Amino acid sequence: MKVHEYQAKEILSDHGVAMQPGIVAESVDDAVQAAEELANDGATMFVVKAQIHAGGRGKGGGVKLARSLDEVKEHAEAILGMDLVTHQTGPEGQKVRKLLIADAVDIEQEFYVGVTLDRAKSQNVIMVSSEGGVEIETVAEESPEKIVKAWIDPTIGLRPFQARRLAFGLGLEGTALKQAVKFITALYEAFEATDSTIAEINPLVLTGSGDVAAVDAKINLDDNALYRHPNLAEMRDIHEEDPTEVEASEHGLSYIKLDGNVGCMVNGAGLAMATMDIIKLAGGEPANFLDVGGTANAETVEAGFRIILKDPNVEAILVNIFGGIVRCDRVAKGVIQAAQNIDLDVPLIVRLQGTNAEEGKALLDESGLELRSAVLLKEAADKVTQALKEADVA
Repeated sequence: MKVHEYQAKEILSDHGVAMQPGIVAESVDDAVQAAEELANDGATMFVVKAQIHAGGRGKGGGVKLARSLDEVKEHAEAILGMDLVTHQTGPEGQKVRKLLIADAVDIEQEFYVGVTLDRAKSQNVIMVSSEGGVEIETVAEESPEKIVKAWIDPTIGLRPFQARRLAFGLGLEGTALKQAVKFITALYEAFEATDSTIAEINPLVLTGSGDVAAVDAKINLDDNALYRHPNLAEMRDIHEEDPTEVEASEHGLSYIKLDGNVGCMVNGAGLAMATMDIIKLAGGEPANFLDVGGTANAETVEAGFRIILKDPNVEAILVNIFGGIVRCDRVAKGVIQAAQNIDLDVPLIVRLQGTNAEEGKALLDESGLELRSAVLLKEAADKVTQALKEADVA
């Protein structure tokens, strides 16, 4: 689960990570009031930052420097409600509903600090770079020698010498070095305590007064661990998510929209990947990733069909179910119920294997519905190809 910058800063501040002061605002009046509060604490310039779940906000016009309260008001009026387009939002952009009004920082130097899981080594890794303010992928491609990494043994945790080595890797010394060691240590503790999948500070800055602080923050939380953090789960902003994906989650379905023409419904992520591969080999393009899980029933299957059919690009649907926990006859009943309740105007190919597969196939064959059942994966792929050709001819 993604959270906004202001929420990430709240989380990290609670764990002792040094942050740039800021106040969230949902209206122009709130923005001006926030700036006034910061001014009372000594701020003389302000940064007005759009809050959306995407990077590149500055390049899209979503981050502005204000030298007065009047400029804060002017920028807030311009940014609030705009459809902010960045390289991560797509051409349609994302509507700005909240702003972060922050105390402008005198930046002497910018750095990068990030924590994530290195799946190849099965260990968390902390990465730092003296090239802050730049996407870490760009640094890795153009100047890999400027990235310093430390892998953390999960049985031991972050060791003080590792935090010091990372801080030295930023080229810091004196008080700034000590602050960086404390910052990195606190960031890692926050990452672990919140079950995050990524905690990224870009940039971490050295101020003109020699202090170290974060002026931006990104945190992604592990959806599977949110039950342990109900306070963090409440930070979810469904306005930032695809409406269809939100609907799918309400039915316990895992759904990701893609750009293809073949809808696919499966159970299990591995089978989903294999199904998308076979669709491509058959000459189609997957329109979605939809996993109904191991406890699928008639209601969830019907919900899955409704979600898939909301995509106007879908020209055929392939249902590929392996009955391990879930019974194929139960899925078959769901398919029949869905076909009866929904205006299914695209070809439907159904492959059932595993528990009660024969019973499921018999139910489909005897249903009188216009669907094509398959036993082998290649057979299902061939029928997808045939359906797509027939759609092109029509």
